[in-house]
Amino acid sequence: MAMFLILTMMLYQKGSSESKDPDKKEEVDRDPNPRKKDAPWPVKRGGFVLAIYRHSLCYTFSFIFLISFFFHWRGSLKDYNEERILKHLAPETAMHYLSGSRFWFESFQNWQSEFLSILAMVVFSIFLREQYSPQSKPVDAPDSQTG
Repeated sequence: MAMFLILTMMLYQKGSSESKDPDKKEEVDRDPNPRKKDAPWPVKRGGFVLAIYRHSLCYTFSFIFLISFFFHWRGSLKDYNEERILKHLAPETAMHYLSGSRFWFESFQNWQSEFLSILAMVVFSIFLREQYSPQSKPVDAPDSQTG
């Protein structure tokens, strides 16, 4: 999801409801107003706190990715070493396992399915509609309309 957020900030897909319109300024592009009555406290505080808050969604998803990557690495290594012990082989070190093909094969299979589902969501949102969904364009909107 972090990659999805980062790439959608920079890339455009004509007709996708997941993409911003490259020809006009969007509400999310404006600078935060600290004088706004109901602004979140990081906006009112400003400075370093605001700099982090501006990208807090990407930071959070990146952190979740790193944590899940670590736990996948740890769990996969544990499973692999249990198999090796049952075969009366020496356990693998964590760093050696990280550089091995088994771990990366498992990881890429997982990432491939995630990227495929996001790609499907972006491409299908160009041609298909879901009434009442904020992820969809209006039912009568042309395919070429973005957002």
